[in-house]
Amino acid sequence: MSNKFEALKNSDDSGEEENSNKDLHKMDKERLTPLIIPPGDHKLQYEYWLWFSHRTPGKQASIQNYDQNLKLIGRFASVEQFWALYSHLARPSELQSHSDFHLFKVGIKPMWEDEANQRGGKWIVRLRKGLASRCWENLVLAMLGEQFMVGEEICGAVVSIRFQEDIISVWNKTASDTSTTGRIRDTLRRVLNLPPNTVLDYKTHIDSLKKMKNIDLEQ
Repeated sequence: MSNKFEALKNSDDSGEEENSNKDLHKMDKERLTPLIIPPGDHKLQYEYWLWFSHRTPGKQASIQNYDQNLKLIGRFASVEQFWALYSHLARPSELQSHSDFHLFKVGIKPMWEDEANQRGGKWIVRLRKGLASRCWENLVLAMLGEQFMVGEEICGAVVSIRFQEDIISVWNKTASDTSTTGRIRDTLRRVLNLPPNTVLDYKTHIDSLKKMKNIDLEQ
């Protein structure tokens, strides 16, 4: 199987809106279609789908172009299906700046406006360059292995490649549940093996959406 990101790593913005609309339509259709798990596979507790996005550096971020940049890469529901997809992906450190992987439970769009995300938020970890690939793999395995122990609260995770630093975030459903957000924070520290003085920031999606809408109005 060829690396599915060879084309994406060198893509421009042409046709993004058309591709995004097709992916979102495909996503809505797949939401209703159970994924077939081959006999002998080790079933995960939840089904997941993986998304990729890339924004041209210097292009102002907005809600509209974020939607247009999302590309649905694959879907899996077993350990074997995950490794079949993951083993052929470019690692985060190999991606261009302003590229993102979004791993979310099937049925949850990697967008603040999605019903599952509206009242939630995310823990953010800022990493120095060179750590993203290892930290992302550790986080993904912890999430698939249900190490966070917070029931259905986890929506997904994102790794964002930027020019001077990389960012990892974990999204959850209920920002007001401080007990759950605290457990997610502590588990995140453990699975990423973060130094005790590492600063983690929590942002609600409502605040992020308000900020982005203000940017859109200013344009």
